[in-house]
Amino acid sequence: MTGFYNNAIFWVEVDKIKPNPFQPRKEFDEAKLQDLARSIKQYGVIQPLTVSRKEVEKQDGGLASEYELIAGERRLRAAKIAGVVSVPVLIRDSFDDDKTKLEIAIIENLQREDLSPVDRAKAFDRLVKEFNFKHLEIAAKIGKSREYVSNSLRILLLPLPIQQALSEGKITEGHTRPLLMLADRLPEQETLFKEIMLRRLTVRDTESIARRIAFDRVRKKEYIYAPEILEMERELTEALGTRVAIEPKEHGGKLSIDFMNEDDLRIIFAQLASRITEAKQKLPDQTGLADAAGVTEGETISEGPPQDDRTKEEKERDENMFDPNQFSI
Repeated sequence: MTGFYNNAIFWVEVDKIKPNPFQPRKEFDEAKLQDLARSIKQYGVIQPLTVSRKEVEKQDGGLASEYELIAGERRLRAAKIAGVVSVPVLIRDSFDDDKTKLEIAIIENLQREDLSPVDRAKAFDRLVKEFNFKHLEIAAKIGKSREYVSNSLRILLLPLPIQQALSEGKITEGHTRPLLMLADRLPEQETLFKEIMLRRLTVRDTESIARRIAFDRVRKKEYIYAPEILEMERELTEALGTRVAIEPKEHGGKLSIDFMNEDDLRIIFAQLASRITEAKQKLPDQTGLADAAGVTEGETISEGPPQDDRTKEEKERDENMFDPNQFSI
């Protein structure tokens, strides 16, 4: 990775900074840009932009410096609105490699948590399709897990209205995971999305409803599953990070654990091996899911966008869970 010029801050005229063709961020909230512009008018640009510089020959034979933005487009746009002439920049060595430009632009934005989930997914998608990055390679670059990258990319499987709602902050990224569970059931997915928007469903409410829809579609109507069976399925699904199905039969039954590839199988095997002793000693929890799925009639609809009501631990767990859409039910 190339570095900065002596880690020094330079001042460059805004009109001399070209936009980054590999800018991963596509959505810019106009109201927030105006707010930032007002702040810049009062305090200036506090955080430097990141640019690359290269020397080009002028027609008269002299040399001129050209600057290309790597990270900080929101600050640059706001500075132009504020009428600022020059902005502080950190100059990285010149890049001729498109792959490096995109990589650095993404990492710079991710480090500032400056991308919407949709823009982040699209940036990952470009790294995969245009530059043949593996999910594991992207994960290593940004300090996240492979599952984090894979789950981010699966956001692009959602219909455009859902992606737009996510970009605009009308739903949270946590809501997308249960919606993805219904990727092969588009009418139900659309209905659930409308319910999230209308009733301001939390992430937990959405997960419960999606799980019920997905499982109910494959249950034999004449067979009522015992609550402890449903609870064991839920616990195994959360513990292993993949779809688990228990299918009781007249004599015995079948336990199905889905995986995407050999790496996933090894991970699941290791998790099972570490838990098997504890699992043998534990009695099954008798708590059912009947009261967990759905929202009770007459419940007050909260104001504001739907909330992500998961705990920090649940969010970290879900970040590394495999996408339910990739597994057969």
